[in-house]
Amino acid sequence: MNKPIFALRKRRASQGRGDGESTLKASVVAAATAILPALLVIVALRVLAVGLYRVPTESMEPSIRVGDCIVGEKLSYRVRCPRAGEVVTFESPEEPHITLVKRVVAVGGQTVDVADGTLYVDGQPVWEPYACDRSCVGEDSEVTYPHIVREGCVWVMGDNRENSRDSRWFGDVPASCVSSRVVLTYWPPERVGPMR
Repeated sequence: MNKPIFALRKRRASQGRGDGESTLKASVVAAATAILPALLVIVALRVLAVGLYRVPTESMEPSIRVGDCIVGEKLSYRVRCPRAGEVVTFESPEEPHITLVKRVVAVGGQTVDVADGTLYVDGQPVWEPYACDRSCVGEDSEVTYPHIVREGCVWVMGDNRENSRDSRWFGDVPASCVSSRVVLTYWPPERVGPMR
């Protein structure tokens, strides 16, 4: 008579472990079902719509400082070309796999000139409240002035003109190489705000 009771207790104990295991499995599946779609959305946004960058140089000061973390949105340039005044990211023409951040100062078909520390586009001086230095011609550059920007390209310059390697050295940047439009600084906290 003891034998059947023992067998019954053993069976109930094994059923209890099975219920715990199935509850754990169900919890893991439920968590994965909730988290996986969110991760896929985050990855898709990161790859297709948003770029996050940390700026290592002073070439865009005072607009963007060394160590600032910025957000670039990638959707605008899927439907239109970059415009003068926008801050953009693009792959360096001189160092592949390096992303640069510069300001578009002219677009395809426009004429760029630099004279007496002033930037001219289509013969008109450009008012640049964001630039911390006067414009200068790139030394050791093969770019000649006045320069007509090729169609489908942009002319980019850093806001810190004395400390920026930009179109004055490497020339036009194909608009197709522009990866995002910088829209805001998100770090450090005291510098959080939209790009101007």
